[in-house]
Amino acid sequence: MDCDGSNSFLQNYMILRPDETDVFDLVGVLFSSDLEKRKGVHCQEWRGESFQRRRIIFVSISVQKFLRSVAKPMACFGSVVEMWLNLLSCNRNFSMLLLNFLQGKVVMPDKNSATFLSFIGNLDKRVELDKNIKRGDSRYYGALSMMASKASYENKAYVETTVNDLWKMEFLGAFSFWNDYQEKATTQAFMLRDKNTSSDLIIVAFRGTEGFDVDARCTDFDISWYELPGKGKVHGGFMKAPGMKKNQVWPKEIEQDNHNQPPGAYYAIREKLRDLLQTNDQARFILTGHSLGGALAILFAAVLAMHEEVGLLGRLEGIYTFGQPRVGDEKFGEFMTTQLEKYVIPYNRFVYSNDMVPRLPYDDSTLMFKHFGTCLYFNSCYQGKSPQALAFVVELYDKKMAHEPKVFFLTLHIVTEEPNKNYFSPLAIIPKALNGIWELMRSFIIPHTMGPDYKEGFVLRLLRSIGLVIAGVPAHSTQDYVNATRLSSPNAYALVHHAKKHQ
Repeated sequence: MDCDGSNSFLQNYMILRPDETDVFDLVGVLFSSDLEKRKGVHCQEWRGESFQRRRIIFVSISVQKFLRSVAKPMACFGSVVEMWLNLLSCNRNFSMLLLNFLQGKVVMPDKNSATFLSFIGNLDKRVELDKNIKRGDSRYYGALSMMASKASYENKAYVETTVNDLWKMEFLGAFSFWNDYQEKATTQAFMLRDKNTSSDLIIVAFRGTEGFDVDARCTDFDISWYELPGKGKVHGGFMKAPGMKKNQVWPKEIEQDNHNQPPGAYYAIREKLRDLLQTNDQARFILTGHSLGGALAILFAAVLAMHEEVGLLGRLEGIYTFGQPRVGDEKFGEFMTTQLEKYVIPYNRFVYSNDMVPRLPYDDSTLMFKHFGTCLYFNSCYQGKSPQALAFVVELYDKKMAHEPKVFFLTLHIVTEEPNKNYFSPLAIIPKALNGIWELMRSFIIPHTMGPDYKEGFVLRLLRSIGLVIAGVPAHSTQDYVNATRLSSPNAYALVHHAKKHQ
């Protein structure tokens, strides 16, 4: 058993272990009332949950077992796709590739070079920051965070060159961190420092789920959960990735007994932040990530809060997540809301249009997952859902509440939710299809209306064609989140910008 409940952070849990489950036990999960006796399901107490919940457990284990069975073919297929896309890029296009082949001058891509792009990187090849969004602009943190989140999918050479040479900032390292449950280094993040601000700004960007990464996919589909005393239940798959320890869960300090084993993300990044912030009393840091990376960003802050890391929480300038899935139940959301208000930490959760991922896991009677914090929702025209209301609140703050920032901050943290919060709805099928058609048409229009920086390539357009059937897939791309941070009204960010500024 992974956990025995002896740790002070652990109260109740349900842990799924697909590697321990055979066909007989998998069927038993679906129909048995004594689930705790089935291999592969570790729980402190089974309370006769509904068939619907047992069905979801069955699906979670089945999908994870399937993904693990095709891990090598998926990885090989992903490598072939990425190599082919980079081969085309290195030789400019297919016609030039064919000509270079006939002349024996084919340029071969190097997977470790600063020009090699992941599959996700090939969807959106933009590298430069938006020159129209200056430091001090209310959109700056969000725009920089999204570009860092996008860059986190790339190799170390790419990120280092981008940060140092193009962004004129300081690259602090790219890391692979140990996952104690997957027993290998599967969690990636990188750090940079913007020394051009009035005080040093450190960005910690967590990598999200790559298209062909089975380990990350298994994390997404793992609906294990842990109940933390007084703090609520947390998604087990996401909670394991930042470095949760087997049997110990989240000890405040650890000793690295195996020096050949990389450290967990939380402990290693926390130590680096302590060292970096110690050198400059004015330095601050931001946590960010796209998709799974967004879940890791908010959970990193959650563990800091559980460990009462007052010094670090007081220097946390903000948390910016993009297409982030739900990470905990309502009680956990209340705990985090209290902590964010206590330390005056803006938490912006960006959601674009029909993106499926922020609407998972479900917020319904079967599952207990809830969002919290400030949802910045953007439609397919990159407009906020209620820009007039946002502008009104900002104006009210500027005129009447300049001397009452704490009261204003409480108003800011009213929990909001994106439309169609659980994604699957019969009533939304036709609107989603129409929106998918518009997004495909927009890919041809937008470079003419907004400029060449918004040009979309063949791969992204191919993905957008999938959106005609499954709208939530292309809507999760980094392209739309970068566009949202650049094209949206500054009023969408003014709330958190002012609240933090006036504390």
